[in-house]
Amino acid sequence: MKISDGYVDFMSYKTYYIVYGDLSSEQTPLVVLHGGPGYPHYYLENISVLAEHERPVVFYDQLGCGKSDRPDNPELWTIELYTEELNVIRKALNLNTINLLGQSWGGTLALEYMFTKPKGVEKLILADPLVDTKLWVNEAKRLIKELPRWAADIMIEHEAKGTTDSFEYREAYAVFKKKHICQLEPYPKAMAKSDNEAGQPYTVMWGPNETTVTGVLKDWTSLDRIHEIKIPTLFISGEYDEATPKQIEIAKNLLPGSEWVLMEGCSHTPNLEQPEKFMKNVSDFLK
Repeated sequence: MKISDGYVDFMSYKTYYIVYGDLSSEQTPLVVLHGGPGYPHYYLENISVLAEHERPVVFYDQLGCGKSDRPDNPELWTIELYTEELNVIRKALNLNTINLLGQSWGGTLALEYMFTKPKGVEKLILADPLVDTKLWVNEAKRLIKELPRWAADIMIEHEAKGTTDSFEYREAYAVFKKKHICQLEPYPKAMAKSDNEAGQPYTVMWGPNETTVTGVLKDWTSLDRIHEIKIPTLFISGEYDEATPKQIEIAKNLLPGSEWVLMEGCSHTPNLEQPEKFMKNVSDFLK
């Protein structure tokens, strides 16, 4: 399989990209948007297996994480920055026609990108997406209460106090993470690599962790605009996902004609937990 990578100039910075497969293929390339914000592409890189069937797959590390430049400038990190970065990537790589897959925050970014009415996007896949922050937070509170009592009490106490950097909290948060973010044991190397190269955009745009939102996304929603999307759309998420079935069902019902695959037994990373089933669903949808 052909693999090529490099950097695209974006503003005064450099954005890293990697392409699996040949962009001259007759099949429409799949552009993959990672989560976070600021959580680089490594944990999604197994989606590159789709390139073995002639479909090019394009990943890039959004500015502020991974192999891209990581400027120390909290004021930079906005939704508008990232929608424009995707435009720049498409132009630089001549991606006139694409399919788009966004995972978690990447789904948020994909939605915001579609709201700008871009040309040449054929199909949209929203994997474990954030669709509404207040809904996400309310569901997170419910999921916390359903944890073992000791973990729930500790998380609730420290989130109320703002002491989520304490060892005690991190110990309890690990229980939440194991159930609702990634259930695999041992913890995947690809996730660890994304953890290690995560960046400033996460804390600025989101907050200290998945269940505590203090950043610029705290009032964000797509639910008043999602009906504007007019291309075939697939939701895919896990049974135990922090992007809970309730959240995805609400969004799907607001987007006529959209499809939804709920992956039983999975959490927030079904591409790693049940890769064959995940890839088959994506591949079948893109045919």
